[in-house]
Amino acid sequence: MLSILSGCATRPFTVNQIDTRVAAKAQESRVRFLILHYTALDQPKSLQVLSEQAVSAHYLVADNNPTTVNRLVEEDKMAYHAGLSSWKNYTQLNASSIGIEIVNKGFEETPEGRRYFSFPQQQIDAVIALAKDIIARHQIKPEFVLGHSDIAPQRKSDPGPLFPWKRFAEAGLILWPNENAVAEQKLIYDANLPDIKWFQKKLAEFGYATPQHGNYDQETRNVIAAFQTRYRPSLFDGTADAETAAMLEVITRKPVTPAAPKP
Repeated sequence: MLSILSGCATRPFTVNQIDTRVAAKAQESRVRFLILHYTALDQPKSLQVLSEQAVSAHYLVADNNPTTVNRLVEEDKMAYHAGLSSWKNYTQLNASSIGIEIVNKGFEETPEGRRYFSFPQQQIDAVIALAKDIIARHQIKPEFVLGHSDIAPQRKSDPGPLFPWKRFAEAGLILWPNENAVAEQKLIYDANLPDIKWFQKKLAEFGYATPQHGNYDQETRNVIAAFQTRYRPSLFDGTADAETAAMLEVITRKPVTPAAPKP
């Protein structure tokens, strides 16, 4: 009798018994952000550091021709590229982002001042193609395609002032302030520049972690410089000037909803 009962016992559950035929409609990718960096190293050292040390990225885009791209971390896994970071109401962005490291030596100090290294055209073409694919698959919003300096403006400056953010805007991948609207708004702010508390509020509204105390301190300058590096790389000294105010006003301006026609 015992042998008969034991033969009828329920078999223990195994993972291959999971039924995956029905999928919930209420789901989306865990990836919300695409973060761009430069490595500040050459190609061999970049690959070594990002694959063997405590930092990593999902992709490494080389500066050779033709451009080679390494995937170092699968997209469904977390890479350690963002560090202490925030954007809007999100923090610790490693868990919700894909990181692209771009081989570029960053800058060097010279007697004439800091000199930044440019990005080869074919390398930027590869970054844009890769970014388009990632953004499309994960449905990443334009306002969530960012540089390391955007999410950590107090400690990071990459991908730097020579990174061509405007090309990303022309490809429809990021937000960009309308230049005609900026020129018109600049005339207003030339005559009456907003105070620093206004700048802090607008920078936070756009997404930057920004002090809100109304003092023009170094932390505020660093955030302004990060914004300028992205949108006005010809001058990114952290000065709260009329052109920067105009760009902030335009890029944070809510679209006007047309009034419904009267019956």
